[in-house]
Amino acid sequence: VQGNITQKFDIVQVFGLYSGEEFHETFDCPIKIIAVHPQFLRSHCKQFVTGGKKLVLFERSWMSRWKSSVLHEGEGNIRNVKWRGNLIAWANNMGVKILDVISKQRITNVPRDDISLRPDMYPCSLCWKDNVTLIIGWGSSVKICSVKERHASEIRDLPNRYVEIVSQFDMEFYISGLAPLCDQLVVLSYVKETSDKMEREYCARPRLDIIQPLPETCEEISSDALTVRGFQENECRDYHLEHSEGESLFYIVSPRDVVVAKERDQDDHIDWLLEKKKYEVISGTLDIGLAYISHLVEKGEHDMAARKCQKVLGKNAALWEYEVYKFKEIGQLKAISPYLPRGDPVLKPLIYEMILHEFLESDYEGFATLIREWPGDLYNNSVIVQAVRDHLKKDPQNTTLLRTLAELYTYDKSYSQALQIYLTLRHKDVFQLIHKHNLFSAIQDKIVLLMDFDSEKAVDMLLDNEDKISIKRVVEELENRPELQHVLFKRDHHKGQRFHEKQISLYAEYDRPNLLPFLRDSTHCPLEKGATEGQMGGSQRPLLALPTAGQAVVCPPARAPAVGGLPVTPGLPPPSPAFITGLLNNIGTHVDPILLIHRIKEGMEIPNLRDSLVKILQDYNLQILLREGCKKILVADSLSLLKKMHHTQMKGVLVDEENICESCLSPVLPPDVAKPFSVVVFHCRHMFHKECLPVPSMNSSGQFCNICSAKNRGPGSAILEMKK
Repeated sequence: VQGNITQKFDIVQVFGLYSGEEFHETFDCPIKIIAVHPQFLRSHCKQFVTGGKKLVLFERSWMSRWKSSVLHEGEGNIRNVKWRGNLIAWANNMGVKILDVISKQRITNVPRDDISLRPDMYPCSLCWKDNVTLIIGWGSSVKICSVKERHASEIRDLPNRYVEIVSQFDMEFYISGLAPLCDQLVVLSYVKETSDKMEREYCARPRLDIIQPLPETCEEISSDALTVRGFQENECRDYHLEHSEGESLFYIVSPRDVVVAKERDQDDHIDWLLEKKKYEVISGTLDIGLAYISHLVEKGEHDMAARKCQKVLGKNAALWEYEVYKFKEIGQLKAISPYLPRGDPVLKPLIYEMILHEFLESDYEGFATLIREWPGDLYNNSVIVQAVRDHLKKDPQNTTLLRTLAELYTYDKSYSQALQIYLTLRHKDVFQLIHKHNLFSAIQDKIVLLMDFDSEKAVDMLLDNEDKISIKRVVEELENRPELQHVLFKRDHHKGQRFHEKQISLYAEYDRPNLLPFLRDSTHCPLEKGATEGQMGGSQRPLLALPTAGQAVVCPPARAPAVGGLPVTPGLPPPSPAFITGLLNNIGTHVDPILLIHRIKEGMEIPNLRDSLVKILQDYNLQILLREGCKKILVADSLSLLKKMHHTQMKGVLVDEENICESCLSPVLPPDVAKPFSVVVFHCRHMFHKECLPVPSMNSSGQFCNICSAKNRGPGSAILEMKK
């Protein structure tokens, strides 16, 4: 049915998914169930029924208007409706009715057996096996009804059809759903069991049974208990069973889960035989499987044949190689490539190389996908590298081939060559490659390329790894690119203290507004150079100028040498007594006042000098008190944080099957944990196989996390080792 039904209290909407038709109706009583004509897509079958207190048929007339007619009412709520062909079956509080839609005649009434069960708690289950066979499940009773044509001589005032119950039997548990399966029946049961200890009933897991109906009983074919969430609180009415005829799929619906069941096939049978180690049966099955694969190949269903190889060939490497050559003969190596075994078993390297060459000749993207997905030890890496290089001679700018060649170089641990390609391609993984394989020695002559590619990431990496590549070397490499030098220093100008004088010209050239803040914060460059650079570039307005008398000057910390030199800067007028008084009153503790006093010209009369000196001494005493208080707080906080860090680092680190080695990206724990293994866990929570870590250098006292690169500075500097 290509349509959708929305049910909200007393509102019913029917609208087509692929058409503009729509029906909307508001009812004065709740609607319990809706059923659409099986051929609703056809123009003459625009019909559906709703069930509540009444069974109402809606059908579209020739003027595209919907009209309704009551088919049945007066026997309580209608809780289930099933429509098949021209027959509608529904269940109310009294029993099950069947109606012929064409003649509008009710054919039969099948009363419910156990009237002690509440129909709302133990609802009736209905399903049509075919156009004339209705299966009814109510309580624990199952009835199979056959709709038959009445002989013309018997019709008189009776309906044209009648119903005969051909089979009736009871189940062990209450029925929540029914569905046909060929000549068998699928039954979803609500199970209650009695506890031996507490002597009371409790809700058990629902059961899905396949039974063979007989005239007065049934034969159980299979039975499965289903684990659904919350089954302990569910009732019989909480479970539903629906099926899709075309796909033989069965949907078990509970309040919190939907379980999909399907018939077992030959593949499932082989898996079961393998699990039970019934190898003598498998030998016969294998011949059938090989014949089936050949049959699929002859029909041209190459993908299906390749998929079946996984089930039929299993771990037989010789059969796998034989089948691969058969696929090569018919030119279908690509079809079998996704299903080749990659671990157990491992085929000969020639098999994998043959498939890689097939993709390399016709599908670069497919070739790249296989290189990413297949482990590098399945094939001879040097052979594939040479083949890729030969193709690059014909198409040297092909980014797919270049990227794949870089991956092959990485597998082969030729990291410098891989790095060069990644930089040429400006590939986003270049920084990860450097960190992962500790390639800082290889990038010392490629710093400009890295900065041009992504200056932010490059600067972060360079500043975080000064122990591996010095700031001096970085500055030398950027000598001809002063704008990149400024990007490096601007991130953290304290990192390059020895280059502060050089940074003055960089700020003046590329970031003039921030030159003065830099000079205020710096303790490693002369202020005179800042004043000189401030007048460069055609600007006649000096960046630094003396204040007039009465203006206060507040100097940054540790700038005392520059304050003494400021009044005698060439080209600026000498300071007046009033200016020096203002300077003394506002100098506070930022600058050593002795330096300023020594600069006062002998014999100069300074107004209010005594008061200014007293204020300086008071400010100094206050500063001493503040420093002592801050020192006590700092020591207490440092001790508290040290204890906290020590306590945190002494905690255990969880290592389970979900953790991966940050180097090889495979699970950090082996499949068989009973075998010896060695795992290194850093305090930064990065984990490595011990054999995947680089050998520590002679100058290093221990191992450090390649990713964090935080030697002696962060959580990556400490290490745990787990062995078994």
